[in-house]
Amino acid sequence: MDRRYRFRRVVNYINLATPLGLLISVVGGATRTPGPNGLVFAFGYRYRFPIAGAFTVGNVILTKEQSLDDRLVLHEGRHSTQWAWCAGLPMLPLYLLSMLVSIMLCGHQASYNPFERLAGLDDGGYPHCPLWWKRSRPDPAQGQGSDAES
Repeated sequence: MDRRYRFRRVVNYINLATPLGLLISVVGGATRTPGPNGLVFAFGYRYRFPIAGAFTVGNVILTKEQSLDDRLVLHEGRHSTQWAWCAGLPMLPLYLLSMLVSIMLCGHQASYNPFERLAGLDDGGYPHCPLWWKRSRPDPAQGQGSDAES
């Protein structure tokens, strides 16, 4: 394993993010298996929250599914690095605040969330929603139908 991933794994254990992820996986009834680059897959997570194909806590990637595609693993691996950079548990309020700001800017929780953008929106399967004020509006001059035949 590359030194940077080993470092990330150690940091996420020390900051208690990975132990929290492992605890969530046990409570959620997930089956844990080793993944690439020091990650741990937790397949079969049984709860509906959070609403996502997968989510990461420390080095633990939790999902309801029984497998993940490679692009999503890369995306979630970047979130694991974010957990390390945010010193663990402060990631939760920062991420939630970023979700709220993104919803206020465009109506979607990920499109303008810096954590999701840095992890790769496309790899995570998220849309690129335009900002509210940059959306095209229907031209009122075009009206609501044509009365050309009257």
